[in-house]
Formats: sequence, C-alpha cells, structure tokens
Amino acid sequence: MAGRHLKELFRAFGSGDELSFRRAALAIVEEEEAKHHVVLARDLRKLLASGEQAITGWGTLPDPPLDRDGEWPLAEVRQPCLSFEDLVLATGSLQKLRDMVQEVPSWDKLAGFGVPQRRCLLFYGPPGCGKSSGAEALATELAVPLLVVRLDSVISSYLGQSASNLRRIMECAEEGPRVVLFDEFDAIGRARDDPAEHGEIKRVVNAFLQMLDNYRGSSLIVAATNHEQLLDPALWRRFDEVVHFPPPTVHQIRSVLRKRLRPVRHRGLAIERAASKLKGLPHAAAEAAAWGALRRAVLAQREQVDDQDLTEAVSDVSERPW
Repeated sequence: MAGRHLKELFRAFGSGDELSFRRAALAIVEEEEAKHHVVLARDLRKLLASGEQAITGWGTLPDPPLDRDGEWPLAEVRQPCLSFEDLVLATGSLQKLRDMVQEVPSWDKLAGFGVPQRRCLLFYGPPGCGKSSGAEALATELAVPLLVVRLDSVISSYLGQSASNLRRIMECAEEGPRVVLFDEFDAIGRARDDPAEHGEIKRVVNAFLQMLDNYRGSSLIVAATNHEQLLDPALWRRFDEVVHFPPPTVHQIRSVLRKRLRPVRHRGLAIERAASKLKGLPHAAAEAAAWGALRRAVLAQREQVDDQDLTEAVSDVSERPW
C-alpha cells in the first residue's frame, strides 16, 4: 500500500476534509485491485459505501420534490458513487467537470468580483458516452446528493401542470446544494417551432427558459441530451457551460476495458484487438464487453478471465445496436 495515499488519508482525516478523505480511500482500493487483491478491495469498497453518510456528512438524503397533490415524486434522490477516477472521457470534457468542482466552493468569492457563477450545465453527445455518469461524478466530487428528474412524472396531460412540476423541482434545487440531472432533456426542451409539438410543450419551454433566467440556487442544474439538434435555440445561451461528450477513441475504449477488468485476475487478454473491434461504439459498449467477460468467467466458476471470455463478449456487444 503506497505510503503517499496513507499520508493523504490521515491528513484529510485530521483536517476534516471529507472529499480528500474519500479520494485517498478510493485510491487505496484501486491500488489493491491493481494488485489483484480482489477480496480485500471488495471489502474496502463495502466499508466505504456503508460509511459514506458519516464520511461525507450528508446525513439523511433530502426528500424528493412531489407533484401538486403530493402523490408522485418528480425526481429520484441518490447518493452518488462514481468519481472522476471512474470516468474515461475526452480530456477537454473531463477538464470542464474538474473546473466546475473547483469553482463551486468559490462562488461567493467570484460574486465579489462581479463574475457570474456557472450554475446551469448542458451535456450533449451520443447515447452511452458518459453524460449521466459525468453528472453523478460531479455530485460525488462535490459531496452532494444527486437528484435525477423523472420526466415521465414531470410531463403531465393536464394544462399547466408540467410547468408547475418543473417549478417544484427548481424550488427543491434552491433548498440546498445538490446536482439536479434532467436526463433526456430534449423531451422538455424541444424547439417551439416544431409543428409536431403541441401547445403544452411550448408552454413548458417558455416556463423553463424563465426559470433558468431566474435561478440563483446553490445546486448545479445539469441537462443531458442525445439529440441536441432538437433543442430550442433559445435554450443554449441559458446554460452557463456546455460540455460535449463525444464517442470514445480506440485508446479510450482500451482504457475502459482495462479499468473495468482491473478488479479480477486476467492473463493474455488481447485488449488492443478487443478495443479495435469496438471502434465507433460508445463507452457503454466497452463497459458491457468487460462485464460480459467477467460474467462468463464467474458463471464458469473461474477466478480468472481469459481471452476467450473477452472475445465472445466483444462479439456479442458488436452485434447489438447502440
């Protein structure tokens, strides 16, 4: 176990730096995984997860916002698990996320110099390329809860109810620091001149534009879409930062495979060949291939993944649509 990580762990504990404590603990877990100390790494992860509330100081997670009648939750409240160390993204995309983590604690200082705080982010790119994971990692790095908006509950058939539901979500965002994720954002942000859309959606877009303009809460609002071309043009300038999540390069696919296969023993895996066969597919496909290889080994009651496992998993992943 690296002494550097132990020093960071003790230093963070002594200073009460919860985020640095978690980062150092995760670094130790990953180091044990790299050494193929699978059982120890698994137990450490379980201990870290079970004690997360005490480590982060979150305590009880906030209640989700409810609809007008108080019957349906409008968002799912989660305690995030992914960190930046779990992500494999384009350098520019990841740097923008890191910049936000550095900026949020300095919002008041920036305001003192007249610099507007960046509170609203738009993530766009093909499906399975890390948008939702990026939002979760932001919440983890900021040590705040993650609220995932349930668009099926927000969009109502009753006149005016959808805008009211959105307002309740934004009010929840102002109650305390958290990351609020609007996944599949194009469902409520479609262009108002689209002849296929009815009047209720147009009213929702108008209402949401006003909400973004007036939002001054302590939470980050993250909207993610796979279909940026469908968004209303007026929405783009309402977001303080826009982050592109492009498809992974072969090098990044290779990194995903290695990262996901790290916790188990493996030997002689043709990672380069597997990555080349997955070229053009999203990050999610590479993860699915790694999980598929692990699944084959486990079901065959083997503790080591072999190249046949990975080859068959890559073949299965390549044949399905993404």
